Amino acid sequence: MATPEPQVLAPRYYRDNFQHLCDTVETLYGDLLQPAERAWLAQWRAASEPAQCLYVRLVSRVGPWFRVNRLDYPEIGPVEAPLAELHARDLLLLPQEASEESLQLQDLDRLFTLPEWRRAFRDRLPAAAQRSKAQWVTAVEALAEPVANSLQALCAATGERLVAPLGVDTVGLFQLLFFGNRRQTLTDFVLSDLGINRYFPYTLTRAQRRFPCREAVDEYRQLGELADRHWLAEQAGEAEDFTALAEALLDTPPRHATSERRYWLLCNRLGRNLERSGDWTLAGRLYQRSQLHPARERLVRVLEQRGCWQEAQDACTELLQSPWCEEERDAARRILPRLQRQLGVPPTPRRRQAVPVLDLALPQTETRVEIAVAEHLADGEWDSVHYVENSLFNSLFGLAFWEQIFAPVPGAFHNPFQAVPADMYQAEFRTRRQAALARRLRELATGDLAAELQAALERYEGYQCRWVSWPLLRADFLARVTACVPREHLLAVWERILFDPGENRRGFPDLIALGDGPGAYCLVEVKGPGDQLQHGQRRWLQFFGDQGIPAKVARVVWSDG
Repeated sequence: MATPEPQVLAPRYYRDNFQHLCDTVETLYGDLLQPAERAWLAQWRAASEPAQCLYVRLVSRVGPWFRVNRLDYPEIGPVEAPLAELHARDLLLLPQEASEESLQLQDLDRLFTLPEWRRAFRDRLPAAAQRSKAQWVTAVEALAEPVANSLQALCAATGERLVAPLGVDTVGLFQLLFFGNRRQTLTDFVLSDLGINRYFPYTLTRAQRRFPCREAVDEYRQLGELADRHWLAEQAGEAEDFTALAEALLDTPPRHATSERRYWLLCNRLGRNLERSGDWTLAGRLYQRSQLHPARERLVRVLEQRGCWQEAQDACTELLQSPWCEEERDAARRILPRLQRQLGVPPTPRRRQAVPVLDLALPQTETRVEIAVAEHLADGEWDSVHYVENSLFNSLFGLAFWEQIFAPVPGAFHNPFQAVPADMYQAEFRTRRQAALARRLRELATGDLAAELQAALERYEGYQCRWVSWPLLRADFLARVTACVPREHLLAVWERILFDPGENRRGFPDLIALGDGPGAYCLVEVKGPGDQLQHGQRRWLQFFGDQGIPAKVARVVWSDG
């Protein structure tokens, strides 16, 4: 595939992108905006283009306060008039209008240099030249004067002024409504504008939006604040903060589906920290609230720590009967025999299938061990050997189920920069598309599979999809793979991926060796000296054995080591 020439960004591209963000939010969520948010949007839209550009520049940078003399943007020009306009439209704050909470000494610490602190306070705080900026700030803080006095001294010494954009919280809200998460930023616009990332043109409508009502938006943001508090508590290592956060979570269960996964994830993370601090009871209560792996596994371990053997065994048995994911089932199989021994019950034997092992003694090289094995095998019985790891079967899955992955399911797509739907790695992905996926599996089981995949390659090549590695999927390589790998093997692998897309997209063997016809292939997991199989790799190898899919583990020692 030829790489398209990168686009050249217009000088004020960021303002255009921000306007697109605002227009989209108003179209999809206009009915959820509050009067103050509508007023902010009206003021920004009414501003001149230079003022709009300056505002977007400010809210896109780390602030909240900025030095006016450092606001230098050639595409905007002199900033005095835009600053005055923004202030007149209540989109800009001056220091004399700020509350004590919104302008603190730490802000000045960040904004002014050590020489500037020396000049501003040398008459009042004579000190040795080796005093650091932190020591200057501490000394100024010890004066116990209003921050405004310190700012006045610094500005007098530097001829500087400070400004801060207003409405930053509203900008954050608009970004959340546009992207549907707190991870993505305006950078995604830039990558798309430059032609670096091309996104599949799925449909975005009000019927598909992420948040159905304002209460859902507010709840999601409140959980985000709790997650931030949890992160700060982790950094500080304060167990008391974990306890307070746990009580807050338990007192406020989510009322809207859009917050559930965030709530469950926070329960799991907080529960793990409480485990580490020895609060088994509170950790267990959090795990019981969560519907997200590894909550049930961790609950079994908590019960085990507390010596509740029978209760732990019952919970473990339930996991095995209806597992949420592969990893949970695997963990339950490891834990159950231990619990049974505690109860005096003969442990349930674990079924283990021997995996064919290929012992290789190779001369050590500077290349990766996987490449060394591939070259060795290609010199033998195989026509070609390719280092593919997870990329091959995931890419084939992406091609085979492209239309189902990008189907217009409510809540799945809520911004134009998604490489998969929001529920891609959740159990809901399959349940919400059950009929469409079953129909697609029937089509793949009866139609011309190789032709289907080649046609999908031609239709979708270059679009962003987390499943597909376009550099790997050359048309000739795809034809070789589909000629050698039987249809029933591919369908079996895809069915397993669909059971647990989040976990089962990992753990595939490193290499695929291809022969000269149907069934003439082998998957090879390479392990160098000292390397061990991971749980996910073991699960795939067990599955391959059950399905009759040829797979081996190549264990390498260096012949000259």
